[in-house]
Amino acid sequence: MFRGWLLALVGALSTAQLPAAELELEKEQLKLGFIKLTDMAPLAIAYEKGFFEDEGLYVTLEPQANWKVILDRVITGELDGAHMLAGQPLGAAVGFGTKADIVTAFSMDLNGNAITVSNEAWNLMKPHVPMDAQGKPVHPIKAAALKPAVDAFKANGKRFQMAMVFPVSTHNYELRYWLAADGLHPGFYSPSDVSGQIKADVFLSVTPPPQMPAALEAGTIHGYCVGEPWNQQAIFKGVGVPVITDLEIWKNNPEKVFGVTRAWAEKHPNTHLALLKALIRAGMWLDENNGANRKEAAQILSRSEYVGADYRVIANSMTGTFEYGRGDKRSVPDFNVFFRYFATYPYYSDAVWYLTQMRRWGQIPQSQSDQWYHATAKKVYLTEPYLRAARMLIEEKKAKQEDFPWDSDGFRAPTKDFIDGVEYDGRKPNEYLQKLQIGLKRGQVVESGNVVTKQDRGAT
Repeated sequence: MFRGWLLALVGALSTAQLPAAELELEKEQLKLGFIKLTDMAPLAIAYEKGFFEDEGLYVTLEPQANWKVILDRVITGELDGAHMLAGQPLGAAVGFGTKADIVTAFSMDLNGNAITVSNEAWNLMKPHVPMDAQGKPVHPIKAAALKPAVDAFKANGKRFQMAMVFPVSTHNYELRYWLAADGLHPGFYSPSDVSGQIKADVFLSVTPPPQMPAALEAGTIHGYCVGEPWNQQAIFKGVGVPVITDLEIWKNNPEKVFGVTRAWAEKHPNTHLALLKALIRAGMWLDENNGANRKEAAQILSRSEYVGADYRVIANSMTGTFEYGRGDKRSVPDFNVFFRYFATYPYYSDAVWYLTQMRRWGQIPQSQSDQWYHATAKKVYLTEPYLRAARMLIEEKKAKQEDFPWDSDGFRAPTKDFIDGVEYDGRKPNEYLQKLQIGLKRGQVVESGNVVTKQDRGAT
């Protein structure tokens, strides 16, 4: 009897250490959602290269209409998990928009976005953009060059409108960061006004990514921040000019994550591990041999069931180049990063940065303590399942020990790799917020369209 009990105990304790083939999957058939952007690539590659099937998973990939639909369908269980904006699980955690308990244990990519302006706006910007000896713009182009265009619109009684994809998107925060770094106010949010346009110089609103080039052509917006292929599509259609990549705004910023509900992760721990393993392998494939697989990846993504855009448009950025204007194609090998620089690891400090931007612009109405930022990040970004999945891949000889940040405490080293040179240290979020030129400071709140200072409640 004792021997039988001991064997059962050992079996139960070691289940999480077993190779995937021996993992008892709680659920094998999964439906995963995505938006038609090139950074959904890990899902497409895990499917096309059989990485899901290697883990015993039978996956259906289903495109979704927009980011809100993705979040709602994951919450209701119509989707088992999905390609999500890095800020989406955090926005749900703090209750901005939809309140929900979403977690992520996998970062899908770094970088991948750009800011594009209309031809009209570019013509107003161009005299204020430094040019090199060949007459090409010197990058990065700062938002100071946009200010004359904004002023010209204002003088004619028009608002300068720009689009982003969702209120808690990387795109929103990158566009805001770029504008604010040169004194253009992108507007505040408040509990009573969630437009995000309070006190704005440039008026930001939501537009689904595939609709952005057409909206630019129609003149309903004058610029946007979006992922690929929708910046390159503006060049392809002749309706706009990409002026800066997010790599130039914040070097190696986290862009998308794979999100599930906490309840789903707790109910399906082995299935979750199997998913993570397949996605890690997809990230490795996308970056291996200096991007040797990127042309094939671009061909896969161009198919209608994935992104459904012209191969040439996708390859413009996916293969290590970026076209800033017609004929102005430059080498940008890190425009899309899927595995290098520990891209797939869910760093707490990345989560903290998103939370600081939510606070900066009023989506988090009140000051919070540093401890609150750290606790919220650790609640949503899960490093432990990620490292367990990585360990399994190493044991199966499908990955190498050095591919993963085993010694990390979840915080990247402080960095000044931002367009304004302001240092960010995820361990000191309130100190960071105080250094930013525009944005809410300690104790400030937005009430009745004005910024007022109230008693600080322990935001240290």
